[in-house]
Amino acid sequence: MRILMLGWEFPPFIAGGLGTACHGLTKALDRQGHEVIFLLPRAIDNGESHVELRSPASLKNMPPRPAEQPAPRRPDGSIIGELRSASLTEASEDTAGFERTKFVSIPASFSSPYAPFDQGPGGQPGEGLPTDFLEEAAGSEGFGAIWRGESEAFDPETLERMTTGGGSYGGDLMGDSQRYARLAVALARYERFDVIHAHDWLTYPAGLALRAVSGKPLVVQMHATEFDRSGQNVNQQVYDIERAGIHGADRVIAVSQLTKNILVNRYSGDASKIDVVYNGVEGNANPQPGARIEAQDRIVLFLGRITMQKGPEYFIQSAKRVLEKVPDAKFVVAGSGDMAIRMIEMAAAIGIGHKVLFTGFLRGRDVERIFSMADCYVMPSVSEPFGIAALEAMLHDTPVIISKQSGAAEVLTHALKVDFWDTDEMASKIVSVLRYPALSSTLREHGAYELRGLTWDGAAEKCVKTYHRAALNGAG
Repeated sequence: MRILMLGWEFPPFIAGGLGTACHGLTKALDRQGHEVIFLLPRAIDNGESHVELRSPASLKNMPPRPAEQPAPRRPDGSIIGELRSASLTEASEDTAGFERTKFVSIPASFSSPYAPFDQGPGGQPGEGLPTDFLEEAAGSEGFGAIWRGESEAFDPETLERMTTGGGSYGGDLMGDSQRYARLAVALARYERFDVIHAHDWLTYPAGLALRAVSGKPLVVQMHATEFDRSGQNVNQQVYDIERAGIHGADRVIAVSQLTKNILVNRYSGDASKIDVVYNGVEGNANPQPGARIEAQDRIVLFLGRITMQKGPEYFIQSAKRVLEKVPDAKFVVAGSGDMAIRMIEMAAAIGIGHKVLFTGFLRGRDVERIFSMADCYVMPSVSEPFGIAALEAMLHDTPVIISKQSGAAEVLTHALKVDFWDTDEMASKIVSVLRYPALSSTLREHGAYELRGLTWDGAAEKCVKTYHRAALNGAG
């Protein structure tokens, strides 16, 4: 099967679980013999990589389309040239092992899909996608003209204007989503695919447009809803896009039953077309002897975006109570976000500032090191669609305490669970893990065994079944 994948981040450029999930799922699909064309925005630099990235910013010598499709031509009759190619720097580790996957890059001026929400009101979506754009994405003539090569979007100078300038990503979130949709349709004209898989709301307009113009079935995957990110203070524009994607797709993938329930109850989604596919983890669940760093201090770890959704204030409040019983405990907050300064001030105000270390955002081997150092990982999320970090902690032989308000709580048996707001119980569980080696050892041993049933290969197999269901009910 040939899958056109629409994503917004991919290692090493990640801000959260979305990029990790896209990497794990794509690699598993590739390993199972499926071909993937992955379209994602990327600021492109020169370098070397196993993966070729293509940019629509300059058009030269475009190779012919598949035999069943005529070569695209400009209004003057000339054949459109090949897309200029470039390579992704720093990506050799993350892209190694892909044999059947091609990454096509759509230039964008941004650093993180979460930055607009993490940086406060100044980074909130601007004017938003106009209603008529969503209608166009769902099937009007505008995207059809791009698909047939009759639009000025195929003019090199126009493409250059669409992909450069315009300020930062955070200042034009909806504009970037709109540009992504138009360029995705333009680029996809040169690819052959059987199904479209769109990850999260920023790619839903592109998915809807491609479904309309190509006739191929659309699967949208919801990794986090606007209610997860913003509580009851949802951004109406984001909600509208999410709702349009859920209702316009042939099938929907939710990363947990928790997320499926939100899609049904808050978005009026059709439960019969929503499949739950849990995330997985990839790697060695049995660390080599000596991998754990021994220290006199007991390390309790929070790793994630420091935002309302992740519940960092409950972690700090629990830390105060833990220190009353385990004075040598140290607390590490690894991540960045709009609540970081507030958490630093909170720790200082309650007198534990010297016991809490804020590392900032970590990636790659630094994440592995911090998991190896930790005696306990805590995920106190207020609303967590899944929580891949909990699996990663278990993979690194670290006992896990997770919020009951998380998708991971549905599938993890050998993790301690607590309501995010119950800081007394959270502290009690942390103390138990730190004080009782038998409990810690049991969680590690059984956790490693439990991960064998939570793999990206298993998730990929379920996604393929969803693709086939979508094809049966697809756009035709």
